[in-house]
Amino acid sequence: MIKSERVKIIMRVLDRIYPSPPIPLDHTNIFELLVSVLLSAQCTDIRVNQVTPSLFKLANNPFDMKNIELETIYNIIRPCGLAPQKSRAIKDLSDILVRDHEGQVPRTYDELEVLPGVGHKTASVVMSQGHGYPAFPVDTHIHRLAQRWGLTNGRNVVQTEKDLKKLFPEESWNKLHLQIIFYGREYCKARSCFGIECEICTNCYSNRTKPINIKKP
Repeated sequence: MIKSERVKIIMRVLDRIYPSPPIPLDHTNIFELLVSVLLSAQCTDIRVNQVTPSLFKLANNPFDMKNIELETIYNIIRPCGLAPQKSRAIKDLSDILVRDHEGQVPRTYDELEVLPGVGHKTASVVMSQGHGYPAFPVDTHIHRLAQRWGLTNGRNVVQTEKDLKKLFPEESWNKLHLQIIFYGREYCKARSCFGIECEICTNCYSNRTKPINIKKP
């Protein structure tokens, strides 16, 4: 089966299972989304959603957040892991947003990616889920499934993102990256399926009998 045929199967299955995938991180504005995505690094969305209500009750905008004591931020977000770095990043980026951006979350990759604690993946999520800009954030689920589905060689997440953007129509990216994440969590998990059990894997590779090796990001 050629790659374009697999793409059609993937989109058809995902649209049936997840016609309207929700944004997994709870937020009420783009600043909250930015902070939540920052906190989600090496942490589950569930844990982030447990922590952020207390944080955003104190400050849900950069004007208030920059004035919160660093220790207070640290104590709230500690369950998310990497709390020293993340708490400092949250406080510093809040100060930068107020000083340089009138308190607004930037709308370009260049401006987002120079903020403390914000890499390309975090910026992509904010651009996609916050600003509605076509983007294809690649997390570990997407990187894994793209390899199992034969859509990329898995050299790194940068290459995976480029490969997926070439294969899928731009208007599908914002929805599709969420669909793949949910599918990877529910059906094509890291410690099961291995490219031979779930609906998409078996439809795309009906003759595959051996688990495939995944290159980790």
